[in-house]
Amino acid sequence: MNFKEQILNGIPSVLPNKKIRDSKLSHAPVRKAVLNETEKKLSLRNALRYFPQQWHSELAAEFLEELNSLGHIYMYRFMPDYEMYARPIEEYPCNCKHAAAIMLMIQNNLDPAIAQHPQELITYGGNGSVFQNWAQYLIAMQYLANMTDEQTLNIYSGHPQGLFPSSAAAPRVVVSNGMMIPNYSSPSDLEKFSALGVTQYGQMTAGSYMYIGPQGIVHGTAITLMNAFRKKGFYGSAVAGKIFLTAGLGGMSGAQTKAGNIVGCITVCAEVNPQAAEKRKQQGWVDELVDNLEALVSRVLLAQSNKETVSIAYIGNVVDVWETFYQKNIEVTIGSDQTSLHNPFSGGYYPTGISYADANIMMTEDAAHFKVLVQQSLKQQAKSIGEHSKRGTYFFDYGNAFLLECSRAGADVLAPNKVDFKYPSYVEDILGPMCFDYGFGPFRWVCASGKSEDLEITDQIARDVMEEIKVNAPVEIQQQLQDNINWIIGAAENKLVVGSKSRILYADAEGRVKIASRFNDAIENGQLSAAVILGRDHHDVSGTDSPFRETSNIYDGSRFTADMAIQNVIGDSFRGATWVSIHNGGGVGWGEVINGGFGMVLDGTAQAAAKLKNMLFFDVNNGIARRSWARNKEARFAIEREMERTPTLRVTLPNLVEDAVIDQLIK
Repeated sequence: MNFKEQILNGIPSVLPNKKIRDSKLSHAPVRKAVLNETEKKLSLRNALRYFPQQWHSELAAEFLEELNSLGHIYMYRFMPDYEMYARPIEEYPCNCKHAAAIMLMIQNNLDPAIAQHPQELITYGGNGSVFQNWAQYLIAMQYLANMTDEQTLNIYSGHPQGLFPSSAAAPRVVVSNGMMIPNYSSPSDLEKFSALGVTQYGQMTAGSYMYIGPQGIVHGTAITLMNAFRKKGFYGSAVAGKIFLTAGLGGMSGAQTKAGNIVGCITVCAEVNPQAAEKRKQQGWVDELVDNLEALVSRVLLAQSNKETVSIAYIGNVVDVWETFYQKNIEVTIGSDQTSLHNPFSGGYYPTGISYADANIMMTEDAAHFKVLVQQSLKQQAKSIGEHSKRGTYFFDYGNAFLLECSRAGADVLAPNKVDFKYPSYVEDILGPMCFDYGFGPFRWVCASGKSEDLEITDQIARDVMEEIKVNAPVEIQQQLQDNINWIIGAAENKLVVGSKSRILYADAEGRVKIASRFNDAIENGQLSAAVILGRDHHDVSGTDSPFRETSNIYDGSRFTADMAIQNVIGDSFRGATWVSIHNGGGVGWGEVINGGFGMVLDGTAQAAAKLKNMLFFDVNNGIARRSWARNKEARFAIEREMERTPTLRVTLPNLVEDAVIDQLIK
């Protein structure tokens, strides 16, 4: 069968031959064996219900082997034979072009050039899943291929629940991932219910089909890093020769080295997995690989002397780098960490003093001891970061739960009040007040044609719009606009595209609506050859409630609530989104955050023009309104400005209280 026939076939009518995993690809760490015998039986029943009875005896034994050896049933036998990548939209079988666009995005998330562990259906973050197993993928793609414009597909944590009658105005797909009853949302619950095959960790954009490869986080990291250097007093060329030290070259974290090159510093990024480091080198995201500390020290000193812009991947543990640089008096200007500490004991963080291979064995065979080693390593790392900080290093938490897990390990990372952390979150110091509160966040698009020419046209459109807006923009947002104009100018030069022909930039509601409207016009008049798919990272103004990341600069006590993310998804769904998603977890971990996201297909129609204006406006201003109510002055400025421009917008504003009124009552 050809590609289209295989998609339409769904679960094959003839049992395919057993497949083995590709040894050339990176594979997910073995998950813990957490099920008792009764629960294992339930897990098998849950898996086998996707298949006809005559296959059950053979598949039951095979699935039990996967469960016992890997801690999860992936159903490798049902991996498709065709190549996995984002095809041009015309190559997908469909009754509904919007559904074809979603199929394109799903395959992009599973492209081996993009996905961290593609055969385990994991896009990034160690456990950020698109689906739980290959049966779910096959059924979902079959549903999408047959969907009409008056049906909606419900996805329950990767499981395609079914096509339901709806309307052309409704979303084509509604995705939920890991939406647990609150008392059953601990990390151990995730392990258990994932092993049972009834929930999954969708990360931010893995389980919502909106990942565009490392480019998405390159931009956010570049903006963050640029402003981190500015906080230290280094602007433009003054960054040359300064060191940014961090860790992680997996899925999203692989963007750090590229971002460092864009900013113009020396980036040293430690990565324990040689495959991940080598993959980033092959993709051009890392300039050099070094596998011993002596060579690293020599190379860094030379780079400092020559004031180079260079990215160096150290294949080893970042704790050793922090300690060695301190001993050798190597000055680290900016420090961070982007290991997957939302998943610290199952492959998200590797302790110093033990090899990568041995750690992968220990985390399943002696989980208790492995946890001890991880926490010891975190304390050791935090201690060294503290020593560097006394010498002037600016360290920020990059929202990966680093400081949270350090505090749980007993490391010295708490402020004197024993509540806050002594180091800021990058949102508290940078992205919150400088971007999110003003409505600037990660607006992204994908050219469904797969043509570089279309991407070049969209780049130029976006640049033109931002330059037009900047002419009359208030001084408060001039820097944000210029940073993103500079970004789009250098986007093609920096070769940021991996997988789909996509782009990202930070824009506010005005920018997003105007850029999207121009795209839609360009599709209508034939300037663009096919549809454009809009989306964003959940890491944005309005989509995510995350007290240690996206909403860490909310100080009215509401940062532990999730009303904003829920309102965002519901509001987007009836204002024109093509698909919406809501996730438990993402970035900082299961039980720590609720994420809301969307996708929107622009097809050049009047309907798309109306939807984009309505939905994109709400998608941003919902978050600005909440941030304004929390008394964030930048958000107050932004929402008052928006109300002046939009008479139908009316937002409740806070009345500020003088401190003396309360202080004289409570001392």
